[in-house]
Amino acid sequence: MSKTVVVIGAGPYGLSAAAHLRARGLAVRTFGAPVANWARRMPAGMLLRTPPAASALATPREGFTLHDYCRDTGERRPDEHDPVPVDLFLRYGKWFRERLVPRVEDERVATVDRGADGFRVKLSSGEVLRASAAVVATGLTGFAHVPAPLAAAASGDPAALGRISHSSQQTDPRTFAGRSVTVVGAGQSALESAVLLHEAGADVKVLVRGRSVRFDAPPSSPLRWQPDSPAGRSWTRYGLTRHPAAFRRLPAAARLRLAERGLRPGGAWWLRERFEDWVPVLAERRITAADVDGGGVTLHTTTPDGSTHTVTSDHVLAATGCRVQVEALDFLSSELRADVVRSGGYPVLDKGFASSVPGLHFTGPAAAASFGPALRFVGGTWFAGPRLTRSVAACADE
Repeated sequence: MSKTVVVIGAGPYGLSAAAHLRARGLAVRTFGAPVANWARRMPAGMLLRTPPAASALATPREGFTLHDYCRDTGERRPDEHDPVPVDLFLRYGKWFRERLVPRVEDERVATVDRGADGFRVKLSSGEVLRASAAVVATGLTGFAHVPAPLAAAASGDPAALGRISHSSQQTDPRTFAGRSVTVVGAGQSALESAVLLHEAGADVKVLVRGRSVRFDAPPSSPLRWQPDSPAGRSWTRYGLTRHPAAFRRLPAAARLRLAERGLRPGGAWWLRERFEDWVPVLAERRITAADVDGGGVTLHTTTPDGSTHTVTSDHVLAATGCRVQVEALDFLSSELRADVVRSGGYPVLDKGFASSVPGLHFTGPAAAASFGPALRFVGGTWFAGPRLTRSVAACADE
């Protein structure tokens, strides 16, 4: 049969996987709009939380880092701790793709099902192909998490359309100029969204469950003796993001807990001065219900002492992250999804990123419960690429 390998997704992990597989001499077809999720889900003006060195896609040979791109194109090279603008990263991703994965097919994979000696893959165009192995590299697409009270309000009332949204749905903060917005969440997405909205002319406040919001220590702080990591300076973060092979040796329950809650929510160090004194924080608030009417959204909240409060705004932006759920990958047939052994909603993967379904591999954030939070960051491609390639190549050789 054909030894074609299908890579589903053309974001950082999909492009990196395809580059490694092609270098191994495998026939690879890669589907998806290159770095599309970054372009469609990230707000204009966003900066990557990771420094330049941790924002490079892994390749099987040297010469394709973000700094190499800047040298090749004449763009200004970011300094060691400079934040990377998302627009720069998108240009870098296009440059990377043109040189290492020249044929990315901007087409949707409709279904993946079992086939003779592998998989039967049907495209949105109607084409059907056979593949010896499939790599799911769809990033966080389909995994947006909205707290239950907000989800209930948004789904139960037509008036909620345009009033409640997830941060991944909003890419232009300027559309909220002159409007009041409550941002729910305490992570980088929430804090940066709040800053961008404020700077675009919106009246913004942030609602969090914790006692306050936190920011990473700057590189020049007394904490510089602590090791750096893609998620900031901390021994814990260093361990969780720099040693994915060791992470996999932990008990399954511990891996799942650390994948979901191991990194405390917070903002990058360079965001602090744009946030503090500009964006008010409503701390220790837990949302119990939400009402939507023509005047906006009213959030009903409680505090630890049992008191209740309401917060009203024109719009509520849930910057509450994503939760991986294999069941949400509806391009996989129901039979395949049922056969994927899971830990929580994550697929359980072996050391080569292979799932319990022979030939079906997952990389990127979907692999975080097996290898840790490193797989949520671009820098995780350096670990994933070589291991994934060896495993997929073994499937293709069978």
